[in-house]
Amino acid sequence: MNVLGIIASGVAALFITVALAKVARRAALRARTPGGRAPRSEALRRTGGATAVLGVGAAAGGALWLGAADGSEGSLAGLLAGAGTVAALGLVHDLKPFRAALRVPVQTAAAILVVCLAGLSPAAGVLAVLWIVLVTNAFALLDHADGLLTTVGLVTAAGLLACAAVGGSPALAVLPATLVAGLAAFLLHTWHPARLRLGACGAQFTGFALAASGALIQAAAPSGRAAWAALPALATVALADTALVLISRRRAGRSPLRDTDDHIAQRLRRVRVTVPGAAVLLGLWAAVPVTTGTLVYAALLHPAFLLLPTAGTVAAAYALLRIPAYGPPRATPTRTAARRTAATTTGAAIPVAASAPGATGPAPGKGAPSAGTGTAARHPTVPPPPTGRSAAVAAERS
Repeated sequence: MNVLGIIASGVAALFITVALAKVARRAALRARTPGGRAPRSEALRRTGGATAVLGVGAAAGGALWLGAADGSEGSLAGLLAGAGTVAALGLVHDLKPFRAALRVPVQTAAAILVVCLAGLSPAAGVLAVLWIVLVTNAFALLDHADGLLTTVGLVTAAGLLACAAVGGSPALAVLPATLVAGLAAFLLHTWHPARLRLGACGAQFTGFALAASGALIQAAAPSGRAAWAALPALATVALADTALVLISRRRAGRSPLRDTDDHIAQRLRRVRVTVPGAAVLLGLWAAVPVTTGTLVYAALLHPAFLLLPTAGTVAAAYALLRIPAYGPPRATPTRTAARRTAATTTGAAIPVAASAPGATGPAPGKGAPSAGTGTAARHPTVPPPPTGRSAAVAAERS
């Protein structure tokens, strides 16, 4: 497949995604109610990632149908089939959520399909399957803030596209090229405040496409290139976020499968970084190892240079780990406790809810001050004389 074919596939993915996302956004706006968002509107926003999946899949599938794979039809068909399978599973999860552990068997089956159609050896195939499942879930976990996964995925797909072009694998460059275009078209809709979200459908598709493309590009790399070190560096930010979450939950004694606010972007929010700022910072963070890995893959840098972004990532993760993410829950004081606290502060007694039986005096608020009330200077007043028999005796004596 020539360069013009790759560019045409990317342009097609761009326009298809723009058109579908515009339709989905209009549908989500029409479903809104005057008082807020309707449940149907939220469901449409959550499944907005299906538009990017359809745009990327249609463009890459069209390139495969036109015979632009140049003898690598099996690899491209396996990539599309596996990514489409996990995207369909994610769409089901968006419509009716289920346990995250159920995704792993489907992701494993889709990865095995990719490996079998690509014709990898058994040893390389096992490693590729493990890598695809790990990286797919690592990228999917980045979908916890507006524009975050879209930005990081766009940078990573651009690095995979450059590696495929340098390594002489034009057929394997089709999916990264269409993914770059699709994510770029969808970025405006998922930027804060997000009008549409990738959801599980778009997140699983993006993660699987990036992981499987990287595994096949590494397997097809020419001899003499340090693909074993360069291509894993492209997933540095996603793997760092996953490692940070697992270590943090382990130290706090929490379940690793429980979703809490302990990811990188959420920790940055605790130090007053805005949501768009967190997306930009992680995009720049991902650009450093992606650029270094691409240059190493192109044999323009020695593999030892990959130690620099790796060391920086470890230092950044350690610094983020020191930001507290599990604050104690704030106890909401009851109304009675608040009244007692206010009374103790001002020195006033707590007002009696009801008068004693047999009382004949006026009720509080109807001419007689209630017991324990205060003056304008916040000083307690003298309580009124008791009513009943004692008051009558006092009147006789006077």
